[in-house]
Amino acid sequence: MGNSDHIRTMNIDIETFSSEDLTKCGVYRYAEAPDFRILLFGYSVNDGPVEVEDLASGGTLPTEILKALMDPLVEKRAFNASFERVCLSRLLRDLNLLGEGEFISPVNWRCTMVRCMYLGLPHSLAAAGSELGLDKQKLTEGKDLIRFFCKPAKPSLLNAQGNRNLPFTDPERWKRFVEYNRRDVETEMQIQQRLQNYPVPDSVWQEYELDQRINDRGICLDDRFVSAALQMDALSRNELTDALSRRTALANPNSVSQVRSWLEEHGTSVESLGKKQVAAMLQDADPEIREVLLLRQQLAKSSVKKYEAMRNTVCRDGRIRGMFQFYGASRSGRWAGRGVQLQNLPQNHLPDLDKARETVLAGDYGALKMLYDSVPDALSELIRTAFVPETGKFIVADFSAIEARVIAWLAGEGWRMEVFANGGDIYCASASQMFHVPVIKHGVNGHLRQKGKIAELALGYGGGVGALKAMGALEMGVPEEELQPLVNAWRNANPSIVRLWWDVDRAVKTAIREKTSVRLGNLQFICRSGMLFIKLPSGRSMAYVKPRMGVNRFGGESVTYYGLNAAKKWDLIESYGPKFVENIVQGISRDLLCSAMLRLGNMQIVAHVHDEVIIEAYPEDNLKMVCRIMGQSPDWAEGLILRADGYECETYRKD
Repeated sequence: MGNSDHIRTMNIDIETFSSEDLTKCGVYRYAEAPDFRILLFGYSVNDGPVEVEDLASGGTLPTEILKALMDPLVEKRAFNASFERVCLSRLLRDLNLLGEGEFISPVNWRCTMVRCMYLGLPHSLAAAGSELGLDKQKLTEGKDLIRFFCKPAKPSLLNAQGNRNLPFTDPERWKRFVEYNRRDVETEMQIQQRLQNYPVPDSVWQEYELDQRINDRGICLDDRFVSAALQMDALSRNELTDALSRRTALANPNSVSQVRSWLEEHGTSVESLGKKQVAAMLQDADPEIREVLLLRQQLAKSSVKKYEAMRNTVCRDGRIRGMFQFYGASRSGRWAGRGVQLQNLPQNHLPDLDKARETVLAGDYGALKMLYDSVPDALSELIRTAFVPETGKFIVADFSAIEARVIAWLAGEGWRMEVFANGGDIYCASASQMFHVPVIKHGVNGHLRQKGKIAELALGYGGGVGALKAMGALEMGVPEEELQPLVNAWRNANPSIVRLWWDVDRAVKTAIREKTSVRLGNLQFICRSGMLFIKLPSGRSMAYVKPRMGVNRFGGESVTYYGLNAAKKWDLIESYGPKFVENIVQGISRDLLCSAMLRLGNMQIVAHVHDEVIIEAYPEDNLKMVCRIMGQSPDWAEGLILRADGYECETYRKD
């Protein structure tokens, strides 16, 4: 092989060992374990034959390969490339080629998994290869080989009483593992070749590099607070378990099946003990049943388990890394959460959040019980405050009513655009438009604002009475008989948005039927080569696999395509105009967040949640400047009225 100057591209796949459980701790914690090792390094240079370096058997990486890994001019490709990049960073640190805490620059790393997700394909190498019908599929015995060589093992004569299996433990199986590694590289290369006519735009790779830098940076955790919260939770769980045991005499009051049986024996029919079902049963339960349900509800407070997730994922330097999966949402391209899952943290409504936090830190369980009705609820509301800035403060800024602004801009709904231009309250304005009276928050007809809010949140994408109920309209006090009139009023007040739903519906169907391209305003619908693409104003496209015209359950015409369903399974999905509009609006909202984060790239972005950015800032950093930068519309969104609001805090929280 020649020197690294002749390496233009390198396809990579590695096999590794660590005593840490990757599924629980994430790749950053996994790769910093003392016993972490790279076992096999499979690679192809310039699309040539695949070679495998057997590092576990004493092999080493050639100097030119080591140089290429750090050379930003060499394109590195891998499936789920962040795993390879983070693990190889550990190798280079061990070789003193990187400094302590440094990672290989993400510049010019190209993730084949992202390429698949960009095209709406499955997220796993095996499933993507199967869907594309490749000649060289991922070998099916891989899971067994990984379990044998990549995870801790029980001491035995074969592994010399060690805690892991080595190549000499089973030489034949090791040979198969080497071939498994080689095949993964070949499969990845075939996927890249198959998708070469559908390139990912350079702008998306620029966003990916930003994402990797944010994941590398991580966010600082207050470990002392997390430890104290876990102690409070253990005391609370023991108390609740004892109380539930006394009330029910169950052998295991934490058992869902035992609690269900007890409830049924006491005259309460139970389909599920899920959060919504328990809340519904509590409304008319007799005192004895109510007490048991309340105890069960507190014990099942799953959000408190996030403290355990924090403890499992935090790195040695006290920061949690790798919480964001780029392009995790197939259609819109939004991020998915990993590890602690910042995207679904409970909100904080305690008026004395800092006092509650101090009580937990002091380890004063008695005071916590006395001050708050429910210890699990208090701990749940404090979860955000476990994240702290290492220096200075957090600046937290988010877009105001981003989806409402985007859909108004797309549809040309004039009155809504005017509300945003004048800095008005969209919930009041919507209620006013629906009921034809002035509505002022905490003022004239202020009681109607709640109906405007429910309608705004539930009805923008074709939702009806069912969507209002799912949004909690009945629980908020809206009578059932008012739900359909509320739907009618919202649609009558927003004729341009309703027109957009069905214009998009027609454009999609025309593109699919005629295998053509249809333009609708600043959107383009393209059907070719078994794919439907919706090109957004940013230039990025959303992809739908194998689109077809079908018949829905009501006997009407519908569009179907293949994708990941709500259960993350590859399946046939049915869609129609308003649902496509939802994808489009969320996709554009995602692009606006990316554009803002790129403009804020010289600041220390440590996290982002939905439409919110969290910056680890220094005292001199300016909140107004951050909001101003976020509130700028990019060139491709001319006429879109954006606004960002924010606040500063010493621990993360919702203002």
